Amino acid sequence: MPWNSQGGGGWQGGGGQGPWGNRPSGSGGGGGQQPPDLEELIRKSQEKLKGLFPGGGGGGGGLSVKAVGIVGLVLVGLWLASGFYRVLPEEQGVVLRFGALDRLTTPGLNYHLPTPIESVLTPQVTRVNRIEIGFRSGQGTGAARQLTEEALMLTGDENIIDINYVVLWRINNAAEFLFNIRDPENTVTVASESVMREVIGQTPIIDATTEGRRAIEQRVREELQTLMNDYGSGITIEEVQLQKSDPPPEVIDAFRDVQRAQADRERLQNQAEAFANDILPRARGEAERLLQEAQAYEQEVVARARGEGDRFTQVLGAYSASKDVTIQRIYLETMEQVLGGTNKVIIDSNGAGGANGVIPYLPLPDLERRARERDAEADATRDLQPIERGFGARQSGATQ
Repeated sequence: MPWNSQGGGGWQGGGGQGPWGNRPSGSGGGGGQQPPDLEELIRKSQEKLKGLFPGGGGGGGGLSVKAVGIVGLVLVGLWLASGFYRVLPEEQGVVLRFGALDRLTTPGLNYHLPTPIESVLTPQVTRVNRIEIGFRSGQGTGAARQLTEEALMLTGDENIIDINYVVLWRINNAAEFLFNIRDPENTVTVASESVMREVIGQTPIIDATTEGRRAIEQRVREELQTLMNDYGSGITIEEVQLQKSDPPPEVIDAFRDVQRAQADRERLQNQAEAFANDILPRARGEAERLLQEAQAYEQEVVARARGEGDRFTQVLGAYSASKDVTIQRIYLETMEQVLGGTNKVIIDSNGAGGANGVIPYLPLPDLERRARERDAEADATRDLQPIERGFGARQSGATQ
């Protein structure tokens, strides 16, 4: 040791000087404060360190071993206690053993072997994440901006369309999400843009800007979910929302003029169809009425002709059986029809003045009354004849 314990506290050969060759300021007439002795501090530290180990210091070995044991137990207890962890309700625990997937844990208080044996990751599996394509809303800064390179797409009829949409997604399998894809958000962004361009490339611009928007959203969501499943990403696509689907600003006015012209064309076409729907049924009804009247007239004429033929056949049969009687009957019937409607009285010339000198009596009032009655009956018969002919025609038609 360089320390001289006999000479009053100096270095050997130092003549009472300090370790750097100067004398202590307290010796002689200085009277200042003496600086700490560095060698003394080092020596005391070494002695204390030896006392902590068995046999390192005289008489204190048992106490040092006990202290070391307590300290060791405390350290081990703290190391084991570091394995407790808590999984929140919106999270899922993924335990890794030496960096490899070991198990999944549910929300609540859980335990894993302390580091470096096991570690845990707790991704949020219920939170719905939002990805904007074609624009950035700037929710934090308040300044929205358009991304032309993402928004402009080519439609199926070779037109350019400006589309902004949002993809909502969440984690459905934490293990696949953590280990199968490196950058989940960028993967969803690129995949959704690819699927959207494919769907828009198969859709006309009219459908993409009007009533086909809902069908586009549904188809993109289904195809994007299929692509995520193929990747084994552990991601569920909740929804695809079209925010804007318009032609580029440079041609939007001309496009709207085209839409108005198409709307006018549809309106006029609907009016023409309504007019046709009104005229055609009435024309068809009129044609059907004329056709039915013609059929009824045909049946009436045919039935009358058959009746006349049957009557002639019957008369011919009667004439063949009894010619004189038939001729007399036909004559009388014919004269009755001819003279039945007249108001004249025919008197036999032999009865006007004969040998017996009888003056015939002519009851004119009675004859006039009978004539009026016959006229009334004839008028009634003429009124009923059309009805009877129609009824007979219907009966003959039904019989046929």
